[in-house]
Amino acid sequence: MTRLERPEPVPPGPGQESAWDYPRPPRLEEVRVQCEVVFGGHTIAVTLTPIRVLETSHPPAYYFPPGSVLEGALRPAEGSTWCEFKGETRYFDVVRPDAEAPRAAWSYPHPLAGYEALAGYVAFYPRAMEACLVGGELVRPQPGGFYGGWVTSTVVGPFKGEPGTEGW
Repeated sequence: MTRLERPEPVPPGPGQESAWDYPRPPRLEEVRVQCEVVFGGHTIAVTLTPIRVLETSHPPAYYFPPGSVLEGALRPAEGSTWCEFKGETRYFDVVRPDAEAPRAAWSYPHPLAGYEALAGYVAFYPRAMEACLVGGELVRPQPGGFYGGWVTSTVVGPFKGEPGTEGW
């Protein structure tokens, strides 16, 4: 079996942070920044008080508080997954009259100890949305098909999800 080496982190510049300085298990961080999600030609979620989840090798995932998502924009989807830290993940299809993105949002209805603040909050996969913004900056999706981190100019990697990172 090949030993997987920790990759060489990109040194952060002024005003940046490295995803390799984030902890494992992940840390929740209440932040004061406007986050917005656009889908189907409409802003479907906006908040000034998201929770950022910070985990080693991942760009932050932003969770929107209850009441910040447009009513009717989320429809419960089939299936769930399990996070060893946060617990059972439930998925949602994001829907608008002329658009649908299957399993494009998720939440932890009953998070495990230490992550209770996420109860009722919803996160979105930026790759499935028309736009996701943090402080007015258009985010890029975390590489790969599974993770939902939001890559901005303020965080450097490399990030889990890029080719060859499956074993990190």
